[in-house]
Amino acid sequence: MVSRAPSDRAGFALAELLIVVVVIALAAAAGGFYFGSTRSGSGSPPPSIQTPAEGSAAEQAARQAADLEASATAAEQGVLNQLEPTPAPAPAPAPAKSASSSAAKASTDPLASLGSDNYADGVLPLGDGKYVTSGPKKGYIYLCNANMPSGGGAQEDGPWIGASTWNEGQKVAVAGSVTWANASYSMSVANGTRTIVTNDLPVGVPTGIFPIQSTDPAYRYDRNPNSVTAQSLTFSFPAKPVAAAAPSCIGGEVGVMTDGVMLFDGFDAENRDAPAHEVQDKCNGHPQEAGEYHYHGPSACLPNGSTTVIGFAFDGFPITGSKIAADRYLTTADLDECHGITSPVMLDGSLVTMYHYVMTADFPYSVSCFRGTSTVKGPTAGPSSGGGSGGQGGQQTNQGGTPGQPPAAATAACSGSASGASCSFSAPQGGTVTGVCRTPPGQSSLACVPQ
Repeated sequence: MVSRAPSDRAGFALAELLIVVVVIALAAAAGGFYFGSTRSGSGSPPPSIQTPAEGSAAEQAARQAADLEASATAAEQGVLNQLEPTPAPAPAPAPAKSASSSAAKASTDPLASLGSDNYADGVLPLGDGKYVTSGPKKGYIYLCNANMPSGGGAQEDGPWIGASTWNEGQKVAVAGSVTWANASYSMSVANGTRTIVTNDLPVGVPTGIFPIQSTDPAYRYDRNPNSVTAQSLTFSFPAKPVAAAAPSCIGGEVGVMTDGVMLFDGFDAENRDAPAHEVQDKCNGHPQEAGEYHYHGPSACLPNGSTTVIGFAFDGFPITGSKIAADRYLTTADLDECHGITSPVMLDGSLVTMYHYVMTADFPYSVSCFRGTSTVKGPTAGPSSGGGSGGQGGQQTNQGGTPGQPPAAATAACSGSASGASCSFSAPQGGTVTGVCRTPPGQSSLACVPQ
């Protein structure tokens, strides 16, 4: 048997039907029809059948043939439709997001409408004297003691200081890069208590050379004579801090960062804007007279994400960076009177929504009052100079002395070397100093000058 395509079979069926119709038409024209076994004789049909006229019979046959042809064509198309694949329906378009659903999503994100890039040019408001003593105030530091000490801090304003602003992009930094192999920091959480143990030396990041060397350009503005020295500090904070009935005042030290470094408030020993007036190193840190290295504001050596915990205040609440997204940073305008906000943070491996302080580019920079209850009372290291910043422990008041001699180790490091040669030596306070051999002002021999 020869198999035929569906279209061939439909064509043969149509031809057979046409033949049948023609035969019927001819028979009708001859005057007789067969219906089963009955035949009408001499042109007389059975009673139930009316004999049509010859012309009408032909027309009827033609109409029947046309109807049969249309039926066959429809049948053929039906067969083809069954054999050919049916095109898949076009995917339904994704439903458009309504304004109400977008608004609902935005309402669940506490930072959705916050943040800006107002300080991209590095010009920041100056915070000199912006403190209160009777209660917290947004944009101010709530001090426990506002008595003004004498001396301390940088002895000369740099050209980056203006009448009401300062430019961090123009500010000099303390030279040098001292690494601390003995830096130590650990944190543990047990029985509802967060325990932090640190020796205050920065873990994984360098410091500048302190005391500030007479060959350092920073020496013109800030002659900090203090050395960075290891401390022995242990803190216990509530692992799940709660807000107190009312915020409390601060004085000097306010927290500890995750690189092990202490965090002080935004003032120097004279209640001036410390990040603006005092000269810090490239990580924005420097030591006080007891050798305690510390930050007053953001550190370029720490992360800056708004969900990233970079430290803990003395009341146990975490401190985060300020960056929400590209070109969007939290500023003082976005925060409460203690410089904090309630939003998601990554704490102990989980993303939780809770109150936290924020390290911002603008004054007062970090914790400006305690939202919870501080577990630390008084300064953590050595005597303080007193004054408005309480336990801040400002720099020594004898910073205006004559330029000092380079350390003997710095001179020895360049013995037999040419000017411009790379050098390194062990700093008196510990750590390794790297630099270039040069002849310091007022000296006759080469010494390793930090870079």
